Amino acid sequence: MSEEKKPDISASTVLLIRDGADGVEVFMVVRHHEIDSFSGALVFPGGKVDPEDADAREFCRGAEGLDEMTLSHRVAAVREAFEECGVLLATNKDSDELIKADQLAGIEARWRADLTAGKIPIADVCRTEGLILALDKMVSYAHWITPRIVPKVFDTQFFVARAPVDHVALHDGSESTDSEWLRPEAAVADAEMGKRTVVFPTRMNLLKLAQYKTVDEAMATARATATVTVQPEPSEHPRGRTLRIPVEAGYPGSHFLVEDGGAKVTVLEADD
Repeated sequence: MSEEKKPDISASTVLLIRDGADGVEVFMVVRHHEIDSFSGALVFPGGKVDPEDADAREFCRGAEGLDEMTLSHRVAAVREAFEECGVLLATNKDSDELIKADQLAGIEARWRADLTAGKIPIADVCRTEGLILALDKMVSYAHWITPRIVPKVFDTQFFVARAPVDHVALHDGSESTDSEWLRPEAAVADAEMGKRTVVFPTRMNLLKLAQYKTVDEAMATARATATVTVQPEPSEHPRGRTLRIPVEAGYPGSHFLVEDGGAKVTVLEADD
């Protein structure tokens, strides 16, 4: 009897980016060591899609034509950004502008803890506060599925969004224990030196982001580029374990040698 396929775990993550003095910076958090997935790793804010995320459709801008799962992924990205770092991509019902920091402070005090604990759905927050989730402020950036050989198969949608200027991003102290605005190149360099733990999909999306000089360029390119699903294909190589990803996915390489538990990643020739 063939082994039954394990269901995918649907997840969303968001790259909150801003223009820094030396180029694009991205907000990242360090996962708590007791979290069962990516513990201790430097990651973008994100998490699992909740069944109730789809119930927020009436409180979304930019949801027209989206099927339920696509909608759920986008709502989850907004919700997780709020839960994990206190940034809320939302507007008031009668406005296209993101809410300001003073309004956000009250919403955070009233709802963030219960939302993070799963006691309430995001739709309740929107209904009570008169908010509209600004899905139109996010752009699809990447879609990764972990290899089928691993115990937990994550189906993760990555989004990119310009960070609201006056929202202070800060880790929640529970799921994440530290946070920082980083240049993508610096985060990858720290991983290479063993200073930080950065898993392969995060590293690849940092390298992809490092190709852009400004937030405008990153957002415009993401809007104009079709998202290609990436499910790395493991293989053996004379030098060790390698992973292959689609050439058309837009990353700086498609064949990678992965060493030292993922701490060292080397780009190989596509036909190597």
